[in-house]
Amino acid sequence: MTSGVPSPDRPSPRRAIARRGVLFGALAVGGIAAARWYNTSGNLEGGALSVQQAHAAAVSGAVTLVDIRRPDEWARTGVPEGATPLDMRDPDFVQKLLGLVPDKTAPVALICARGVRSRRFAKRLADAGFLNVVDVPEGMLGSGAGPGWLALGLPVADA
Repeated sequence: MTSGVPSPDRPSPRRAIARRGVLFGALAVGGIAAARWYNTSGNLEGGALSVQQAHAAAVSGAVTLVDIRRPDEWARTGVPEGATPLDMRDPDFVQKLLGLVPDKTAPVALICARGVRSRRFAKRLADAGFLNVVDVPEGMLGSGAGPGWLALGLPVADA
């Protein structure tokens, strides 16, 4: 029979529930972080292109495709054919982009590894006055939006 007093071997029911709450909370936060890292919410609706669409549009000149990853990432995988590598961390990024695309109404597509940085950076460019920025949510490595540039065997160039 239990007396309602917790024993050293068994935590009180309240403490056990609190531990479970912390565990479930940590799992939920971890799941959200993993979903954001892998861009499981990525979609191809409104302001997004698949990697195949981005490649075709970049090669035809219909869009300026910008690879916003870091130089070490370009060295590892190459740069998508038709893309211009421009490190998003560069403090002069907007000015350099204006050198490529002087008309802020012209279409610009952003690609990164998994679509997370490109989605966030598209907002920054919209805030800078670019009116036609689209995301490539699959990225180079794939995400929830699709397998990605490399998995589909799309061409790359050396950085």
